[in-house]
Amino acid sequence: MSHRYPATIHLILISPGHNYFGHPAGAPGEHPTHLVSAVQVHAGRGLVGDRFYGRGEDFDGHVTFFAWEVYRLLQEELGQGPWSAATLRRNVVVEGIPLNQLIGQEFILQGIRFRGTKHCAPCRWMAEMIGPEARRLLQGRGGLRAQALSSGVLRTGAAILETTTPLDLTSITAPLSRPRLP
Repeated sequence: MSHRYPATIHLILISPGHNYFGHPAGAPGEHPTHLVSAVQVHAGRGLVGDRFYGRGEDFDGHVTFFAWEVYRLLQEELGQGPWSAATLRRNVVVEGIPLNQLIGQEFILQGIRFRGTKHCAPCRWMAEMIGPEARRLLQGRGGLRAQALSSGVLRTGAAILETTTPLDLTSITAPLSRPRLP
């Protein structure tokens, strides 16, 4: 990895169960979301204690990342409201990383190797939980699904992102031009 970028892990969130998957109508599930300062990452399995842990080595979403800058944009556009970053149901909220540029790329964060697999599309539940404009604002910037390729511990705080390709740090909040929505 020849390119290094300073970053910050602001939040790490895990939940033991699905609140939205399998809930096509009615209210979401009631599984708690836990804010943790560190989480064990297992290669090919994901984040210990999270609902996606152990779904298989080829599963494309062992961990989900979300940009702190997009979170702040949502707060600016929609107000603070009764919602929080936990409402987004992403695992790791990072600052300083253009997540969309990591789709299809391997990268290292805090010494742990990941492969960005695809965009994390916003769902209708986000509009219900955050507000009607949330889905539109998150279209193309809903986060990054990634596979865990090595094991280690992710911790909140300062981090270094390592990549093999240069990244454009000015486009962190820029949406993908043609995101796929569920």
